[in-house]
Amino acid sequence: MANEASGQSRARAGVRTWPVERARRAFGAVSPGVEFAFPARLREWAAQEVAAGRLLPWFAVSFGAGIVLYFTAEHEPAVWAASGLAAIGIASAILLRRRPVGFVLALGFLALTAGFAVATLKTALIAHPVLRYPAYGVSLAGFVELREESQKTDRFVVRVDRIAGNRIVETPQRVRLSVRRGKTPPAGAFVEVKAQLNPPLQPLRPGSYDFARDLYFQRLGASGFVHGAIKIVAPPVEAGWRLRANAYIQGLRDAIDFRIRSVLSGDVGSIASALITGKRDAISEHLYDSMFVSGIGHVLSISGYHMAVVAGVVFFIFRALLALIPGLSERAPIKKWSAFAALLVTTFYLVLSGAEVATQRSYIMIAIVLIGVLLDRPILTLRTVTIAALVVLLFAPEAVVHPSFQMSFAATLALIAGYERGIPWARAGADTSLGARAALWGVREMLSLVVASLLAGLATTPYAAFHFHRVAPYGVLANLLAMPIVSGWVMPMGILGVVTIPFGFDGVFWRQMGYGIQWMDLVALWVSSLPGAFGRVASFGTGPLLLATAGLLLICLLKTPLRLSGLFFVALSIGLALRAPLPDIVVAADGRTFAVRGTNGKLSFHRTASDPFAMREWLAADADGRDVTDRGLGEGIACDPAGCIGKLPDGRLVSYALAPEALEEDCRRAAIVVVTTRAAPPDCNALVVGRELWRTRGALLLRRDGGDGFVIDAARPENFDRPWAPRPSRAASGANSDSEARPAAEHTVPRCDSEA
Repeated sequence: MANEASGQSRARAGVRTWPVERARRAFGAVSPGVEFAFPARLREWAAQEVAAGRLLPWFAVSFGAGIVLYFTAEHEPAVWAASGLAAIGIASAILLRRRPVGFVLALGFLALTAGFAVATLKTALIAHPVLRYPAYGVSLAGFVELREESQKTDRFVVRVDRIAGNRIVETPQRVRLSVRRGKTPPAGAFVEVKAQLNPPLQPLRPGSYDFARDLYFQRLGASGFVHGAIKIVAPPVEAGWRLRANAYIQGLRDAIDFRIRSVLSGDVGSIASALITGKRDAISEHLYDSMFVSGIGHVLSISGYHMAVVAGVVFFIFRALLALIPGLSERAPIKKWSAFAALLVTTFYLVLSGAEVATQRSYIMIAIVLIGVLLDRPILTLRTVTIAALVVLLFAPEAVVHPSFQMSFAATLALIAGYERGIPWARAGADTSLGARAALWGVREMLSLVVASLLAGLATTPYAAFHFHRVAPYGVLANLLAMPIVSGWVMPMGILGVVTIPFGFDGVFWRQMGYGIQWMDLVALWVSSLPGAFGRVASFGTGPLLLATAGLLLICLLKTPLRLSGLFFVALSIGLALRAPLPDIVVAADGRTFAVRGTNGKLSFHRTASDPFAMREWLAADADGRDVTDRGLGEGIACDPAGCIGKLPDGRLVSYALAPEALEEDCRRAAIVVVTTRAAPPDCNALVVGRELWRTRGALLLRRDGGDGFVIDAARPENFDRPWAPRPSRAASGANSDSEARPAAEHTVPRCDSEA
């Protein structure tokens, strides 16, 4: 009777559950009239997948999809429109709450519109000016908020107080400046500098990472270089509490970094500092690349692994120490005390490490687990990662397009799914003599490490291939050799080193930490030297990445055999990625570098700029192992003071005109003319790629469409106008007749597609 009364009261209050029987009726499992729609087994599986507690992860997926949809818009959505759409989603969910299928669809629509609205609102809240044109001889002054170190140059972020210079239409609020190594001012100082400022870097090729978008959400309006001395002067106003707190944290990080480097030098000290303070820019390029090639580069980014180790070590130490006190474990909840101590330490670790996206996600998950221990509540791991994803995306919706977020959650989701489904297998035979001997020799732990490395590696492979154009074939081997040392020795020694700094005994722990790091470095260098260790992957579009993501979600989130449908999406994504066409011509966003694919199937380069950054990206995206210093990169392109000529595999010529006098001849001989000086003649027979095209549309890729025509992919769509990449005005761009690609009469009109 009590249960019935309770159920009636819940019904009157409007709280409704989602019983399996109701889901079965919704999918026709017990309705004779619709048995023809689906086979009985499929209806039963579908009913199980929408049972109580199964739809929460998909709500987070739909929320993230709404954010992704926001970033595909060509111009900035209106806040009122996005909010109104979210309101419609809420109303739909309320109206359809009594209809099982309709309610599920309404919740998905609500999550989609909510994600779109949150991203729109976040962009509106952080709106700030972005530098439109390069500015030279700029005088600026402001507070130093952040300082970073690297092997060649250091960087620091200035919150601008005043600025003066040419071509500065609107004053950027924060700028990032590069300076000679060791010359960065301390955080919190008020400085005056002379600098060269540049607009945020646009994508280096269509479909590549958007640095301008990343800087915009970091609230950086420009970047540049310091010229001359940096003057530290008295501030005109008192620094705010946020700046003072940030300066204190920066000072604490610098102090710990100094203590580590006073004991450990070179790359060992840099990696030790990266594991503790999050500073990883000072690691040598060769070792840095070797770690990622070998598959253990994830150690350098403070994420779930580090948070779990820190929380576990602190929890174990506190609980062990409290258990040593006679009778305390019987009178007091020492398990909860230990969980609270672990929560405090992980919070400190979050702040100290810089609170990157992967660190935030890891902290949220660890905090949920520890709070569950404090409240005596069971924790569902899949629900934990779902809540973590929703919290991160709510406060930082831009994280969804960042490789750190994608790889971190993909690995975590795969590990949780594998853990939930692998525990019965792992425990099988544990109570037998053979199982006991296997446990004694650590066989189960080793197998768990191998399986975890394999799952995480497979889950992150699509994102590593998409963003970095590489995979790690020997990742399982490297993780098996290195991670036990990092977990059992390096991180515990690092924690003890931080704790003992005030007492002056930290040096011995840093040295012990260094021994473990040396082993990890040896593993990375050895594995990266193995044949085929560098798995290069040619670039592909977002379509295969989305298909791979859908497959991963189906495999990990579904519980019934329906999850095997995810293998189809994964296989389809692999096929499409392998069939992605390579470009025949590449033009940089500044027009100072271009490349032509020659008869040998490789890109030949010509550049007038000194920065090889774009060339590195183009080579990586082409799965080309050549270095930018290779003298053979220019083979196949003939140059003189008037311009350059390259030859396509079919024999047609590509002209890169540097002087006006070269245009007339190139228009007769070449199939494509890349103009860098002025407008081409109106009667030009070649396909003209005018300078206004790459000035307004960014980097360009040209590929043959199967006939005599070419398809042009641009980094920015034709009408792209977002806060991080404002559309140039026609007056500013000087829209001339060469503002678009003009085809020859006998050529096919090019299509301008964008993968940005």
